[in-house]
Amino acid sequence: MCGIAGFLGTGTRSDLQRMTNALAHRGPDAEGLFQIEAEGLHLGHRRLSIVDLTCGAQPMHTADGQYSIVFNGEIYNHAALRVELQQRGCVFQTDHSDTEVLLHGYREHGAAFVERLNGMWAFAIWDHARRELFISRDRFGKKPLYWFHHQGTFAFGSELTALLEHPSSPRNESRLALQKFFAYALIPAPHSIIEGIWKLPAGHNLLVRPGEAPKISRYWRFELEPEESWNSRPEQDLAEELLSLLDDAVARRLMSDVPLGVFLSGGIDSTAVAALACRHVDRGQLKTFSIGFSEPTFDESAFAKRAAEHLQTSHSLEMLDLDKAIEVLPLILDKLDEPQGDNSLLPTWLLSRFTRRHVTVALGGDGGDELFAGYETFRGLNKAQWYSRLVPKPVHHGIAALASLMPVSHNNLSFDFKIKRGLGGVQYPAPYWNAAWLGAVAPGELSRCFGGSVDLEAVYSEAIEVWDACRQKTLLDRTLQFYTEIYMQDGILAKVDRASMMHGLEARSPFLDIEVANFARRLPNRFKLRDGVTKYLLKKALEPLLPADIIYRKKKGFGTPMSAWFHTGKLTITEPSHFAQARAVAHLNRKSDERLFLWCQYTAEQWRARRQRAGLIA
Repeated sequence: MCGIAGFLGTGTRSDLQRMTNALAHRGPDAEGLFQIEAEGLHLGHRRLSIVDLTCGAQPMHTADGQYSIVFNGEIYNHAALRVELQQRGCVFQTDHSDTEVLLHGYREHGAAFVERLNGMWAFAIWDHARRELFISRDRFGKKPLYWFHHQGTFAFGSELTALLEHPSSPRNESRLALQKFFAYALIPAPHSIIEGIWKLPAGHNLLVRPGEAPKISRYWRFELEPEESWNSRPEQDLAEELLSLLDDAVARRLMSDVPLGVFLSGGIDSTAVAALACRHVDRGQLKTFSIGFSEPTFDESAFAKRAAEHLQTSHSLEMLDLDKAIEVLPLILDKLDEPQGDNSLLPTWLLSRFTRRHVTVALGGDGGDELFAGYETFRGLNKAQWYSRLVPKPVHHGIAALASLMPVSHNNLSFDFKIKRGLGGVQYPAPYWNAAWLGAVAPGELSRCFGGSVDLEAVYSEAIEVWDACRQKTLLDRTLQFYTEIYMQDGILAKVDRASMMHGLEARSPFLDIEVANFARRLPNRFKLRDGVTKYLLKKALEPLLPADIIYRKKKGFGTPMSAWFHTGKLTITEPSHFAQARAVAHLNRKSDERLFLWCQYTAEQWRARRQRAGLIA
């Protein structure tokens, strides 16, 4: 796990040095720089040593000097791929480096080799003979990759802040990306907050040659293709197959040459990962980690303790006062490369900090909700669909207005919060629903928020494209597609990557193993959501391993008292516009719950102010 950066075109070694310095938190163990001045090629690497500690330094080169690579991630099937490549005559210089497997694999198979990888990655390979740079990002976007092609220079990096250190970098904030940020509470790929700097989307490759425009191609997409014949298969058989695939995925992610543990919230996904990991380590030796809060509505530590006791793990818990934990927000925002709309960034950062004191790698449960329909949203889809069909459109706004009169609660995922969000979303065309339910500003309010006309089709283009591209036309399928392609990639995974890597901690996600994902793609919906039970088959599969009170407990979520912090003035915004100030006053007077808008506004303001003070943006 590392940070990578580089460029092809104008620039100096000192430019590359600044770029890699900006990624030092991602790779605190070592640094490597490589350049060929005549080619204008510069490659930089910051290393977090996980696998092959003595021989895995980067940039890495083939023995004949034809290929050079910088790589961020882990390839979990690298040992099997190494054997195949050796059988083809490849001679390895390292003992068990997955980086060298990528070099030889690309030499033997070209771009098609990425389709055989099981893991998470963002890497760049320079072919010295062809004078071309090949870049790839993993299927789900676990590992970030930003790039720009500006003023004759192509540059890339693990975080946007690294690119801003290059003198040719664009520096103007993107108005469209900011609109998308408030519309989704995240910035969907390929956009970034800086106009002209792009994210390489998950499941895509990029090829660039000197003097030519980059060529981007998709090699994989998460597509729901349910096997109708599985509806007649015995449920127990499907449950056992899923459990076997998950077990293999967890076992693969226990590969490490450094201490390893598991994030344990006590929820079904993280507990499943911990339970399966216990199968592969000695009893009582698996390290698990959780944090708890003094505020009961946000505290899950009792559930984590219950799971740890059942599994007999070596469990570590840190109890915190969230009102004091808010003091670390400036530390987080100083390193945050883009505004983040998910306020659970704070507890994720705190958990990562605590975990890193003990281990360098942590497995987690990310991906389970998206692949197997675990969010509360999925349970409400039928109600939303019937409401949209039966209630005349002209009265939608009035009903939503009545709901807004419900008393405001500061609790995590409170009832009034969910009702208001749900009714607010269904006022709009169906392709907008998921974004509207998650976003900080409703589609109909964006023009007032930005003080001028807003092109809604441009703002919601990613949501519309996912809605239209989904082969299965049910609302559940389209929602699953949205959550997997957009919310997980640019919300959940971006949050976890930034929060963990700020501490040099590698986070791994067994649920995003390609074999598990392919099973989920083929699984009919009746095994994901049935009679109001989310993640139905997953829960059935885990019944032999976990007690019912863990499997079937109500989902709590990993939140913060953000609503109360804005109400009490612990956090404030400075935006002078009438729209923003009206929202702040309404929240202060408990007229409406504006926690999400205020948090998005706050992080956007803080990001802008910090980058302007550093001279990185206009």
